Amino acid sequence: MILPPLTPGRLIKRYKRFLADIELADGSIVTAHCPNSGSMLGCNLPGSPVLLSLSPNPNRKLAYTWELVQINGYWVGLNTMLPNRLAEEAILDGTVAELQGYPNLRREVAYGSERSRIDILLEGEGRRCYVEVKNVTLVEGGQALFPDAVTTRGQKHLRELMEMVRNGDRGVLLFTVQRGDGNAVAPADRIDPEYGTLLREAVANGVEALAYQALVQPDQIRLIKRLAVVLN
Repeated sequence: MILPPLTPGRLIKRYKRFLADIELADGSIVTAHCPNSGSMLGCNLPGSPVLLSLSPNPNRKLAYTWELVQINGYWVGLNTMLPNRLAEEAILDGTVAELQGYPNLRREVAYGSERSRIDILLEGEGRRCYVEVKNVTLVEGGQALFPDAVTTRGQKHLRELMEMVRNGDRGVLLFTVQRGDGNAVAPADRIDPEYGTLLREAVANGVEALAYQALVQPDQIRLIKRLAVVLN
């Protein structure tokens, strides 16, 4: 995924979930849209180098969007609108080897008893594969952790994937790690122990947990390699 030209700055503060004050290189201060509703634990440290995209729409309330932050020398992708696109690209170009062999790929398809929307639906040869994509930005002690806040929505997704497996289809949870310093992925049990318990139950009942790490650079982001998912 090629990124547009980005504007450098430094984070002053992130607040009200969707707002961030940024100091640009010329000393001016702008308020940017923060496209990440999570806690952004470890990724919202004041003074951190950041990169912003600039919207060409003159009528937009906030011209800038906060795209990347640099933590421990690594660029971290914050925009939660990107992981589904990253996953789609990596499936189509063969990077995600485990999800090959399906001639049809659709996005945001209604499914399940609660009529949610699956991020990616793969179809072929009479079997369907439901792929729920999760963005991972928290790393502690070299391990990428999900979630970074309690997620009842994420818990619901796990229950829905288990339902698809019971119906005879594949259910896959795909963690996209948008930073280069995580060596494996694990549930953040201290943050959301119920999610960790439910993830282990889902895997024990046939849901597949995959994790792929992204190469995050100022001009592009792409998934490059599989990481282990540690549940013990």
